[in-house]
Amino acid sequence: MLLRSLLFAPANRPELLAKFPGVGADAYAPDLEDGTPPAAREAARAGLAEALKGARGGRSDIKLFVRVNAIGSEDSPKDVAAAEAAGADGLVLPKAESAGDIAALGTRLPIIAGIESVRGVVEANAIAKAAGVLAVYFGAEDFAADIGGRRTKEGLEVLYARSQVVIAAKAAGVKALDQVVIDIRDDDGFRRDAEMARNLGYDGKMCLLPRQVGLAHEAFAPSATEIDRAARLIAAYEKATAEGKGTIDFEGRMVDPPILKAAQAILAAGRA
Repeated sequence: MLLRSLLFAPANRPELLAKFPGVGADAYAPDLEDGTPPAAREAARAGLAEALKGARGGRSDIKLFVRVNAIGSEDSPKDVAAAEAAGADGLVLPKAESAGDIAALGTRLPIIAGIESVRGVVEANAIAKAAGVLAVYFGAEDFAADIGGRRTKEGLEVLYARSQVVIAAKAAGVKALDQVVIDIRDDDGFRRDAEMARNLGYDGKMCLLPRQVGLAHEAFAPSATEIDRAARLIAAYEKATAEGKGTIDFEGRMVDPPILKAAQAILAAGRA
């Protein structure tokens, strides 16, 4: 499953969820957690089935992952039950801090687990490997608040934790979604942040607005230039291998098996 973008919208705002079919995100997250005020959650759960129906717009390719409240909250089991009954495709679990949190959901639905605390980062490997986890995401804002740091535009204060989460995801063979960009009017800032995420190995980005979905897809899809270069590199390497050479000089750069693997990944991403 492609997961370049996960778009959030409040679960208690069916008029916003109804816009999902026109956005083109890879997945969507009707949000029963931070996006829905506590006083509105009971009504949102009661109307969730109808809201998800509107979010699909009659299409079978709209993937809906309902974000439930964190394990330990009184809302969490009610959220899970409502999401299952409403026909959600999966769940988003915020603030996961152990593999036990994943098991505590008690669901067979696929899970996108949020790693956004000090303990969550320490337990990232176990969380990513837990049964049922399809993907993990890094939540920079909650992490910074938990560790007592200050957020900056450069983001160096969360780089270690951000890297730990993507490494855990790759080791477990699951997808990794990068942090949100809360400066919602700064498209250039989003592009820079998404570019860094791709460089780190992330598969996609969480989005707060429909406009950010297109920016995420642009950042996480190889460009035509990248695809062309990768195809030429692979052809040159295969020719050299047939001649008994293990490394080659391609356009001034040494190419060996790791570089070949990266080029093959670019072609695969382009086809996807």
